[in-house]
Amino acid sequence: MISKYFPHILAGTYLIFSIVLAINPVSRDVWIAEIIPVVVIFLTFVFTFHLFRFSNLAYGLVFIWIFWHTVGGHYTFANVPFGWVTELLGAERNHFDRIGHFTIGFYAFAMAEWLLRKGDCGFKLAMTFSLFFIMSVAAAYEIIEWWYAALEGGDAGVEFLGSQGDIWDAQKDMLSDTLGAISSLVLFYFYRPDQKLQD
Repeated sequence: MISKYFPHILAGTYLIFSIVLAINPVSRDVWIAEIIPVVVIFLTFVFTFHLFRFSNLAYGLVFIWIFWHTVGGHYTFANVPFGWVTELLGAERNHFDRIGHFTIGFYAFAMAEWLLRKGDCGFKLAMTFSLFFIMSVAAAYEIIEWWYAALEGGDAGVEFLGSQGDIWDAQKDMLSDTLGAISSLVLFYFYRPDQKLQD
């Protein structure tokens, strides 16, 4: 029963979670900018559910980023209370956003599953395309971040950009996205949801 309704449970839990975190965010302007891609992706999965149901593992992976990004939108990524990890790593910056980028890579799993179950291509091409898809999204998002920060300016622009003084932040973020994609595709290789009966 839980397996059958797992996507519904995730969606319902997220709705409650997002409503709570919409209350009094650190910066309303940053929250709006950060929540837009989350809402678009969430609604895409909701409205296409009747057309294509992913495996529960795929839904679990994509919702990690949805929850993670919503937390970042509430606090602004540079200011999420994540100091214990910073201290544990002996780092000089808050790496909450870097982990968030890593979880974006998990969408490669869903992309590979979709391509293979639709029969649009073979295994090797699906894996390659899914990796390049994430790398393209990562690059596009960094361009959007730069554009918004330049357009908005001020504190909201700086907080949305979230570079925390690192001149290589964009490149490191794209690397994190790519490593997340590779990790999820390794998992896909062993799990192969395209060859299983659906949950």
